[in-house]
Amino acid sequence: MPVGTALAVIRDEGAPAVQAAPPTPAPVPAPSAPAPAVTSTRPRISPAARRRAAELGIALDGLTGTGPDGAVTLADVERTAGPAAAPAEPSGMRRVIAAAMTRSKREIPHFYLATTIDLRAATTWLATTNATRPVGERLLLGLLYVKAVALALRDVPDLNAIWEEGRAVRRDAVHVGVAITLRGGGLVAPALLDADRRPLAELMPAFRDLVSRARAGRLKSSELGAPTITVTSLGDNGVETVFPVIYPPQVAIVGFGTVVQRPWCDGATVVAAPVVNATLAADHRVTDGHRAAVLLAGVGRRLASPEAL
Repeated sequence: MPVGTALAVIRDEGAPAVQAAPPTPAPVPAPSAPAPAVTSTRPRISPAARRRAAELGIALDGLTGTGPDGAVTLADVERTAGPAAAPAEPSGMRRVIAAAMTRSKREIPHFYLATTIDLRAATTWLATTNATRPVGERLLLGLLYVKAVALALRDVPDLNAIWEEGRAVRRDAVHVGVAITLRGGGLVAPALLDADRRPLAELMPAFRDLVSRARAGRLKSSELGAPTITVTSLGDNGVETVFPVIYPPQVAIVGFGTVVQRPWCDGATVVAAPVVNATLAADHRVTDGHRAAVLLAGVGRRLASPEAL
């Protein structure tokens, strides 16, 4: 029906019916000059590529398209994400992870070292520090792991590297990838940039932001490709020891298990202490057991002095 036509008249019970008046035609506006054409600044992207970018958390701004008229295609998104890309659909993600991990175990000669770290100083310091902070600003033990690994890499710079074109290329900046489990299944490991140089008070909101954006599918491609080493922790799941697989093209990864109470010798005294098993997987083409042991020892030493983190 024409706009403005009365469809019904509502009246009180018993009131006489009221005839609706015919609608008054709306005045026809005078023709105006056509508005100038507006050129969109949004990147052209195919629907499949847009969905894939959202799954991988890749920002559309800055993507270079190779499709018709510069449109961003699915292949452009996959190329930007690199070999670590994985679709949100669970079975597809498992296939991609399987391919990446098969490549890792096939091409990288892994070796593993493990140690048990006394966390009495770290947990006591963390509890004392968090007692003075608002709930939203409290630090997590996992962040202390990240910072301790980042600082320990200063002593073993050959493990802060990327394997490129048949050789290890050291990186000056320490960008620690943090493994984040996604709600729909699978995981990603975006980077906390310059983790060795930034204070814990600055790293904590950056870490929370990474987790939030990872689970919302809003990570930047640079964050997925930047890590120079990865830290993973399965402590929330009660796993005491983690034997992680290196993410190519990185050359090392550190895993932490759950914190448990164990008998611990403190001089001549045996005490109950919170401890964690830390495991390092390293690329034997790049380093050896001695250098890897220096890294793990450095992690434990720094967790023993949390106030210096």
